[in-house]
Amino acid sequence: MLANTLAALYVIFVKTLQRMKDNKKIALVTGGSRGLGKDMALRLAEKGINVILTYRTKEQEALAVVAQIEQSGGKAAALALNTGVVSSFDTFAGQLTQTLRDHFNTDKIDFLVNNAGHGGYVPITEVTEEFFDDLLNVHFKGVFFLTQKMLPLMNDGGGIVNISSGLTRVSMPGSSVYASLKTAVESFTRYLAKELGSRGIRANTVAPGAIMTDFGNARLRSSEEMQKNISNLTALGRPGVAEDIGGVVAFLCTEDARWVNAQRIEASGGMMV
Repeated sequence: MLANTLAALYVIFVKTLQRMKDNKKIALVTGGSRGLGKDMALRLAEKGINVILTYRTKEQEALAVVAQIEQSGGKAAALALNTGVVSSFDTFAGQLTQTLRDHFNTDKIDFLVNNAGHGGYVPITEVTEEFFDDLLNVHFKGVFFLTQKMLPLMNDGGGIVNISSGLTRVSMPGSSVYASLKTAVESFTRYLAKELGSRGIRANTVAPGAIMTDFGNARLRSSEEMQKNISNLTALGRPGVAEDIGGVVAFLCTEDARWVNAQRIEASGGMMV
């Protein structure tokens, strides 16, 4: 009889733990298989937030991030998404809804982190319409319409974090298109904060400085000369790494940041102050 009682209590305990996991808030992080997005996903999980991350081509890397989160006691999933193809968003929304129901026992997310992107460095005189449109589709058009598509799938009281760039404040030759689009994202973020305030949804921008990842074909990480130049321009005396950014994003998805809204937060180590 004691054994049966203990077994029943164990079942109740396991079910309670499962409900606790299912009741956690959920963040959708685009481009979460590598670099900044990977660290964001991991740091969100450290805060007790479940994560759905997207990837474009790096499925195995994305699944490795999912496995790392789950080994630490969190819940995570990965979905394919090309944020530069707006016509694919309806299909993605359906896949996301199914994943939420099957894997998280819910139908809504709480946070959206628009992080996915790629670099492009061309002088103004050499910018082609094809180059411009490629960056436009991913860094602004995709951000705008993916956010629009996700709003019905978001719980009230959640938050949106859009990733911008230190290049909206300082100017580096070759980045005119990329920086202009990130400036548009910053303006869009303020409008989100204004229009979604009635739902209690906050919207903020995180603007990383020069970070050593594989972004832009690892342009900074592969150049010691560029790293030295950035170090000389930065108050803390070094370029950034992915681990310098994820915690800022995670903070904005916690109750500690409940009164932070419509803000541009630069995480650049004091670059060109």
